[in-house]
Amino acid sequence: MPSKGKRKLAQTEEYLSEQAQKALADRLARAEGHLRSIRQMVIDHRCADDILIQIAAVKAALNQTAAVLIDNEMRACVDTCMGGTADERLDRVTKALAAVLKSS
Repeated sequence: MPSKGKRKLAQTEEYLSEQAQKALADRLARAEGHLRSIRQMVIDHRCADDILIQIAAVKAALNQTAAVLIDNEMRACVDTCMGGTADERLDRVTKALAAVLKSS
């Protein structure tokens, strides 16, 4: 079974171009900042309904980030950085998608 660490990419197709990497990192940075503000809301004893609404917003932002990865990057990742047979790669994609759906 291939390791889950960093893999060397094949030269056939680019996975996470510089522009895509920056866009995803920016999305995650915004979600991270939002999450920090939710933590502060808890410390400040803000109302539970306000906190829950903000938690829902962070979850939506993370789901959108996952959707962008699935829509724009998954095929390139399968073709470039996933090792193994076609069945093994399909199994990895299926497991990743199942994990995303379970957390939604």
